[in-house]
Amino acid sequence: MRTCGQEDTPVETSILLLEALHIRFLKLLVKLKPSDFARSVTSPTHGTMTLEIAIQRFSLHAQHHIAQINSLRNTMGW
Repeated sequence: MRTCGQEDTPVETSILLLEALHIRFLKLLVKLKPSDFARSVTSPTHGTMTLEIAIQRFSLHAQHHIAQINSLRNTMGW
């Protein structure tokens, strides 16, 4: 079994954790009204933005990580 990071935690453990967090996030998002997406939120690193923009940024950030992982998979032959 492959491990991630410096500890002996299997990569699969981190994947399960991310899947669980995404499921909870989706359950929250589907309950929101369209007007909720125009509400302001504040990110400590990106400042104030609408919830819609924050979700877009989150999605792009996740896609970036997926691209990094796939690149590593190809490079390392996983």
